[in-house]
Amino acid sequence: MTNASASSPVLLLFGATGDLAHRMLLPSLFGLDADDFLPEGFRIVATARSVMDSAAYRAIAAEALAAHVDADRLQPALVARFLDRIDYVALDATKADGFGALATAVGSTQSLSIFLSTAPSLFGSTIAGLAAAGLAGANVRLALEKPLGHDLASSQAINDQVAHVFPEERTFRVDHYLGKETVQNLIALRFGNVLFEPLWNAAGIDHVQITVSETVGLESRGDYYDGMGALRDMVQNHMLQLVALVAMEPPARFDAASVRDEKVKVLRSLRPIDAGTVETCSVVGQYGAGAAGGQPVAGYADELGRPSNTETFVALKAHIDNWRWKGVPFYLRTGKRLATRQSEITIEFKAVPHSIFEGAKASADLKPNRLIIRLQPDENIRLTIMAKTPGLDRDGLHLREVPLDIGLANAFADVRRRIAYERLMLDLIGGDPTLFVRRDEVEAQWTWIDAIRDGWTKKGMTPRPYGAGSWGPSAAIGLAERDGVSWHD
Repeated sequence: MTNASASSPVLLLFGATGDLAHRMLLPSLFGLDADDFLPEGFRIVATARSVMDSAAYRAIAAEALAAHVDADRLQPALVARFLDRIDYVALDATKADGFGALATAVGSTQSLSIFLSTAPSLFGSTIAGLAAAGLAGANVRLALEKPLGHDLASSQAINDQVAHVFPEERTFRVDHYLGKETVQNLIALRFGNVLFEPLWNAAGIDHVQITVSETVGLESRGDYYDGMGALRDMVQNHMLQLVALVAMEPPARFDAASVRDEKVKVLRSLRPIDAGTVETCSVVGQYGAGAAGGQPVAGYADELGRPSNTETFVALKAHIDNWRWKGVPFYLRTGKRLATRQSEITIEFKAVPHSIFEGAKASADLKPNRLIIRLQPDENIRLTIMAKTPGLDRDGLHLREVPLDIGLANAFADVRRRIAYERLMLDLIGGDPTLFVRRDEVEAQWTWIDAIRDGWTKKGMTPRPYGAGSWGPSAAIGLAERDGVSWHD
């Protein structure tokens, strides 16, 4: 829970004219305001390079709300109240003399939250300008949107720049997956119920799968994505955070230090995938021409407009070398232009040690239990169990796999589904860093990712082609099937 007494009365929003602000941040802040979660008198100071006055920016904000918030929630009085909270200051972050106007707009408050949604190349000048203008005091918190570097060294350089002005306890690194209801529900499922924890280890679990698949291609992110690729764009942050939440030990309590201490232990226990194992533990691919949504689409190189060796798909077989998880493989895959859009965690438990059921039919139908946690497009938790097929049998019980579904939209039909950034914005304003990423987590993630990329280089591994609309290169199927595992599609 956030501490209301620690709430900031002002949010300083950098990158206020960008796509993230329009699609996520402004609608999230409106949602908090409409439900009375913002402190009394709360103000938003928006800033970006574009020259305009506050009235012009409020018009842009109103358009963003109309485009990205359900119409039935856009009550005119609530929209007017929210827009009245916003002031706009044009700022070129590379010029130190512009920060004085920003400080004037913020006012005399000593408590301030800053959300920095700009290119990392502007972090240094922005942070220096904030400090020079008196906007980096002891009660100022700074949230950083990714990308935070492209490898360990560049990440450390960025974090050193930040730490020079903002100490770790006032630095909030955003991974929006941690704001998703189902990701937080994973914590509740594990540590709020006695049912699973006795089996949540190498004795009870056969393997874990995590899939984050997209049907879209480059869209407008060509230059950024080609410089990153699937491994750094998706695995380094979102997927490794999911691994950490699945695998961590029970924290002493649900607070920032306890939760993040346990996550970083997992990340440091990941077995390196390096030049010695990268060919057997990883598959990389790049989509070619195919179909998406029933329509023909171009391949990656054609969309980009030039040849490229950047991977748009990666599958990994990972291990966590500690007592709880020794010998349990974690299969990870992510990619663009895949068959469906989904983010899903599948926990497959071990089969019963001995089947008591006579007859080939019953034995053939006996399957291991699976817990499937779906993050998107619909949030759902499913547990598969074995049950008797109704009817009269002469040759023993006939069994069938039956799903027990907890559709969160149905279970909590009276509660509005929230954008992940609503949770994160509320926690930033309230000063709760539990669902943000600590520096040692980021560096542990980059250490593991850098070893994989180094292994690809040393072994000369380049992306295998796959057709848009498929599930990636066929070698990804083999990565799991060598162990007798099938991907859960």
